[in-house]
Amino acid sequence: MARRKGGGLTPSKAKNLVSVAKVVVPALIPVLAPFAARAAAAVGDRVDHFRARRLGVPVDELTRYSGRGARLHARAAGFAEALEQLRAADREYVAVTETRLHQLVAAVRAAERMPAARRKAAHRAVSTDLDALEAELLRRLGVPPSA
Repeated sequence: MARRKGGGLTPSKAKNLVSVAKVVVPALIPVLAPFAARAAAAVGDRVDHFRARRLGVPVDELTRYSGRGARLHARAAGFAEALEQLRAADREYVAVTETRLHQLVAAVRAAERMPAARRKAAHRAVSTDLDALEAELLRRLGVPPSA
């Protein structure tokens, strides 16, 4: 079997490839840049939709909920909206519950600057309290408890 000469990448071939790339790549940038920009925008849009769906909020409200406590903030906001439906029927319950809800939201904000272990413990405590508040709200709205 005869070996072909010049089959590998030699230093002179590498130098030629670099020279060609110096001419071709700048010519391709204006052609490829719009595609890259559209692709980046599409990926960003998909990420925003994913985050919004995970938080249970519309995409246009996503900026209101950021940080490690974003899920709890979104949950508290949804609870506050549901609580409004009871305002006319039970003002006293709504007033007491809103006070507690404001305390929980403040706790989530304060936890943002805590070390990870303390923040997670605070988030678990807030989540447990929200579970209890949501259960009571559903009971008052006439929704039977799930099994």
